[in-house]
Amino acid sequence: MTTNLRALVPLLLAAALLLAGNGVLGTLVSLRGVEEGFSTFTIGLISAGYFIGFLTSCFHAPRLIRAVGHVRVFAALASVAGVGTLLMVLTVDPWVWGGIRLAMGFCFSGVFVVIESWLNQASAPAERARILSLYRVVDLTSVTGGQFLLPLWSIAGFELFSVAAILFGLSLLPVALTNTSRPTPPAQFRFEPRKVFLLSPVACLGALSIGLTTSAFRMIGPVYGVEVGFNTGQVALFMNAGIVGGALLQLPLGMFSDRVDRRLALLLATLGAVAAGVFLNAVTTPNLIFVGAFAFGAFAMPLFSLAAAQANDRAGPQGDFVMIAAGLMFFYAVGAILGPLGAAALMQTFGPSALFAYTSTVHGAMAAMTIIQMLSRAPVPRAARSRYVALLRTSPAFSRLANRDSDGPSD
Repeated sequence: MTTNLRALVPLLLAAALLLAGNGVLGTLVSLRGVEEGFSTFTIGLISAGYFIGFLTSCFHAPRLIRAVGHVRVFAALASVAGVGTLLMVLTVDPWVWGGIRLAMGFCFSGVFVVIESWLNQASAPAERARILSLYRVVDLTSVTGGQFLLPLWSIAGFELFSVAAILFGLSLLPVALTNTSRPTPPAQFRFEPRKVFLLSPVACLGALSIGLTTSAFRMIGPVYGVEVGFNTGQVALFMNAGIVGGALLQLPLGMFSDRVDRRLALLLATLGAVAAGVFLNAVTTPNLIFVGAFAFGAFAMPLFSLAAAQANDRAGPQGDFVMIAAGLMFFYAVGAILGPLGAAALMQTFGPSALFAYTSTVHGAMAAMTIIQMLSRAPVPRAARSRYVALLRTSPAFSRLANRDSDGPSD
């Protein structure tokens, strides 16, 4: 079997349009909320709604796909996302926005299940690494590129919402017009978070901590930028600095973790995130804040992939990688629901500096738990470890694509 890479271009293009629209919208919602006078905690509540919908869809989208197929589910969910985006302009109300963001979290998680399960089936083992690399490049370039749309129009207007809705609408075209044969619907993911926690407590705590901190950075970070005096362009640079930092350090940290006790790599990355948060608390000039954001992303963003690699090591060569991915996604999503709420409440009370005091506290607690685990539990022998894979936090379906050589036939 060989992969027809040309047949995958429509899926990757659809993913690019969705990621670009979702990237700009996530920042835009926070900035427009500030413009409309929403409290920081209210913006945190709206952000939490997105992750509630995201978590729900991770485990229900496969049922929808089995019922009506990939293309229909993609079309329905992308359409709802576009409608929801326009409704946010027509009805500027925090409760309405919260409900819309919950629905949009469900939609985006669902469309990523569609794309990733489709890519999984269509990719041959010999081409899998190339497809994974392309997908990660699409993710990085689309999300960072989307941020730079923000300075082009006023936050107070309707244009940016319209641009996001246009991107969601355009994403329908590559999927609807592709002549790829209908793929087989994905299997239902096994959902056993307790079993995954017992398998590797440090991995689950790592997923929880990354949910608590990076969701706060992504959703409340724009509010922080406004409160420290950034204009819209500077907010976009601030957010992109963290994203690019995380992308650049993924591979070096992963390679390091393959050579040492994986928990040591987790510990060092976590301590790096603590240091970056402390640095951001101490600096006030824009350029130094951008440097701090880059460092924070560089150490915090790879933690999910490191945690997944640690859990997969404990699972053994025949481990159920998708069950582990679903369990870790659960812990990540729980953290992502609570993270914006906690960070927003602290910022509302103590000011913008509380955001990175919060992230440093969470990461410091994670570092302490990692040390305890290292002292109380022997490391996995090097020969028994799985290889490190940089994961996207989009859906458990991505884990099947990333670990397909070890996980057996695809669905």
